[in-house]
Order: sequence, then C-alpha cells, then structure tokens
Amino acid sequence: MTMHWLRKLQGVCTLWGAQMFSRSLHTHARQLAPLPWGSQEVPNKFNFASEVMDHWAGMEKAGRRPPGPALWWVNDDGDEVKWNFSQLSELSQQAANVLSGVCGLQRGDRVAVVLPRVPEWWLVTLGCMRAGLVFMPGTVQMKAKDILYRLQQSKAKAIVTGDEMTQAVDTVAPECPSLKTKLLVSEKTQAGWLDFKTLLRGASTTHHCVETGSQEAAAIYFTSGTTGLPKMAEHSHASLGLKAKMDAGVWTGLKTSDIVWTISDTGWILNILSSLLESWTSGACTFIHLLPKFDPLVILKVLSSYPINNLVGAPIVYRMLLQQNLSSYKFPHLQNCFTGGEALLPETLESWKSQTGLDIREFYGQTETGLTCRVSKTMKVKPGSLGTAIPLYDVQIVDDEGNVLPPGTEGDLGIRIKPIRPIGIFSGYVDNPQKTAANIRGDFWILGDRGIKDQDGYFHFIGRADDIINSSGYRIGPSEVENALMEHPAVAETAVVSSPDPTRGEVVKAFVVLTPQFLSHNQDQLIKELQDHVKSVTAPYKYPRKMEFVLDLPKTVIGKIHRTELRNKEWKRSG
Repeated sequence: MTMHWLRKLQGVCTLWGAQMFSRSLHTHARQLAPLPWGSQEVPNKFNFASEVMDHWAGMEKAGRRPPGPALWWVNDDGDEVKWNFSQLSELSQQAANVLSGVCGLQRGDRVAVVLPRVPEWWLVTLGCMRAGLVFMPGTVQMKAKDILYRLQQSKAKAIVTGDEMTQAVDTVAPECPSLKTKLLVSEKTQAGWLDFKTLLRGASTTHHCVETGSQEAAAIYFTSGTTGLPKMAEHSHASLGLKAKMDAGVWTGLKTSDIVWTISDTGWILNILSSLLESWTSGACTFIHLLPKFDPLVILKVLSSYPINNLVGAPIVYRMLLQQNLSSYKFPHLQNCFTGGEALLPETLESWKSQTGLDIREFYGQTETGLTCRVSKTMKVKPGSLGTAIPLYDVQIVDDEGNVLPPGTEGDLGIRIKPIRPIGIFSGYVDNPQKTAANIRGDFWILGDRGIKDQDGYFHFIGRADDIINSSGYRIGPSEVENALMEHPAVAETAVVSSPDPTRGEVVKAFVVLTPQFLSHNQDQLIKELQDHVKSVTAPYKYPRKMEFVLDLPKTVIGKIHRTELRNKEWKRSG
C-alpha cells in the first residue's frame, strides 16, 4: 500500500474512533476481512438500524445523550410528532415486523417507498434496513407510467405509498406480476390495500435485526441519464450506512444537541444522506415539515419559530428566500447553512451572507457516490467552489485517458477506484454492467462533470459533460421529456436541452418540429397544450418551461440529433 493510501486510511480510522459509538471499528476487528476493494478493509456485517439507531437508543436510556427528539415532524395544521431514539428504535422494529411478518417479505425483496415528507417514510426505510429488504425511494410527483416502469424493472414485491398515488398504482398493478403487497399510509382505508398505521400499532416492538452483509443490497435509486430510461443505481449497507458512519465529523459537524432541517424530496438521495444517515449517525435531531408544496414564506416562518440551527437545501431554496423581505424575519437559532444539487451562484452566497450574516457551505456528490466534496464548518468558503474531497475519496481532475491533470487545468472530475474501491461508491447499475463499466476511465469513476482543482485542493465546477438538465436540484434526462412530447400528434421531432434561468439555474427547453396538420395552430395555445401533455404523462417538474418551434433540428452524420449544438446556442443567446 502506498503512503498516500496509508495516510488516507489512517485519517478515516481517526474520524471513526472520534465518534462516541460503543461498537467502534476496533470492536469489529475479529470480523474484518479483505473485500474486492483490495486493502481497504471493512466489517463483513453492517446494518445502520442496529449499529446506529439501537446504539443511540441505549445511550439515551443510559442518560448519555441529551433529552430531546431524534425526529421532529410538523405540518401547517399544527400537528406534531416527536420521537426520541428509543421510540424510533421500537417503532422501526414494529415496521420491520409489519414488512417481514404480516406482509411476508423476504430478505432481499425490493420495496418501492413513494411517500411525501411524513414520519412513516423514515420508519419504513429503517424497517427495510432491519428486515434486510431493499428500499427504493421515489417522488410522489411520478405518474402511472413512471410507477409502471419502476415496478416492472425492479420486480418490486411491495409498494408503500399514500392517498395521492393509490389510483396510479392500481391502474398499473395488473401489469406488475411481481407486486404482491400494497401498503397504504393514510387516515382512511382502501380496498386492496393494507393499512400500514393499523398494522404498525398492532405489531411487536421486538424484532431481531437481520445481520446484513456490508456488500448486501440496501437501496436502489432510479437515476436519469442522457439517453434511455432511468437506471437502477444499487447501494449497499456499506456504501450508505457505513460510509455515513465514517464520514461523521467531516461534513456538517453535527452534535447531539443539533436540529437539522433538510428541504428535499423524499425521492432524492440527498434526503436520506442528510436527514437520516448524517443526522442520526451524529445523534442529532432530524426536523421535518410536510411542506406539500414549496412555499418560501412557510420556510421563513418555520425557521423563525423552531430552534433549527442547521439548514440543508438546494441553491433554489436560498434564491427563493432571498426574493422575500428577509428583514421581517429573525432566525435566532440558525447557525449553519449547507447546499448542493446544483451550482451555487456567487451572488446568492453574497446576498445571503449580507442579509443573514451566515455563509452557505456547498457540498457535491451524485446518486452513485453520495457525499463527495464539501466545505465544512472549519473550512474557508470560496465563492463558486465545491470544497475539497472527503477523506474517503481521492478525487482528481483527469483527462480523456484518465491521467491526473495538474491544478488549474480543466478536465473531468473522477474518484479513484483502483487499486482500492472506496467505501461509498455504489455497487453498480442493476442488470447493466456495460453502463457501469462505461463510467470507468483508467483508475477513475468519472462523475460526468467538468471542473478545475485549485492549489488548495478546492474543486470548482465548470459544467456537465453530458446533457443532464439540473433544474432546481432535479436531475432531468432529456430523453424522458422527448419521449413524452413525441406521444403528442403535433410533434414530428423534438430535442430537449437546458436553458439558463435566473431563479432555477436552468430549466427544460424543448425545440419542436411540428407535424403538417398543426403548423397553422395558434402557437401560444399549442405550447400550453404540449406543456400540459408532458405534465400528464411524466413527473410535472420535467415539463419544458420554454419551447421553440423550428423547421428542422441539427443532426450528426449518422442522423443523431445534435443536442450539444442546440444547448450551446441557447446558452450563448441568453448570455
């Protein structure tokens, strides 16, 4: 092992040892065994629910954690839920008994979890971990077509959802032979659905946690690409829970007395990283507001009314808050602000600092890699910088052959995965080894983003190397929007690209070639009709906010639409 990796591994062990876990790395010494990652050894077994949640429950009962909730949920109607770690431990054991006992799900079965920001999302996720089930989060903005694709591709045995999704699920369920169980989180019952809340109340509070392998599948996230339908990115218990345990202290620096509010859709990986893994690894409290729709005034009111001292959200959250009269609000408890998911504009950083006195600290990562770079509380904030790599990862800027480029040189961001594959990298795209291999260049996993590394080791984001559209933190594959548009009889051809937007960073723009019979139609009416059509067949956030009718589309010599040319013209024209 090189000195570089020895120092890296020593740093990881130091971070691990600094945590107050009774089961530290040294407790697992007898279980350690080499894995395919070379000499970076990890425990053979790991389960976040038993290793972290049950640990803090024990610390709580022993009086070694400050009194207070571990989960604090509120809504606009004044309803409130507060659970400490002991209660979460028991409730998640009940959830596991519902899933594995009443529902008869077996270790390794896949469970689609499509819930809004309700406490049950966290219970079901922990219950899946305990029972050795593979949870698959999804946004409640999905349409029947999206749900059908996910259920069929994953061969999910169960789905857990709320009232807003039952009709769509029932519509597609007959086409999903693997789907055996439908669990409803609601105040009312529905034919053909099991009542999760009733079953939870009647379930035993004792469940023997499955001793899951570190490399055993824990979760699947559907991630958009530039071509084709979403891919299934599989994470293991190590790449999620164990990485969070080893990352503790290098990102948010949460303490047991902290309360952190993560404003994120439950379908995105940021939600589990920040509001479950990071906060509960640190013994901190996760604050949740139902927030059925994004409302900056509600966010400001909540920040003013509750003792939230850590805020995590995409840059659009801060941009939208800055459009309000901040002088009318006081945030007496807020101390730390974090952002990721898209580039933070320097003017947003500057304006937030001048009006609140607080810095916004960026972090960077992907569904496949989790937290990759960050600006921690002890680091200098550099406008436009993603921060430095977390200790687990060796992040570099590389060229087209995978060679490391010197500081100040633009290239592709990559994480070194050879000779040691670091904890935190996902297991791969399910049933798609070719796609997984396509992202490997030399010794690096290529992140698909262009950047520069400065002399201090800070990374500066330049742009994406692919066509993914990142609007308000939502990653949107152009082909998904194009496929939806092509279903409309007015559309002969279409190409979808990003377009700059002062509020959302960028939005979806569609260039459309019309079929002959629609050429004489009123264009404004047709634009609205096409936008409504996209909203009706796929998640509403994907619809094209901008649309331009053209006579033809630029194509390559082999007839492929040249999206890059359209995107470059769009950004140059708006510059």
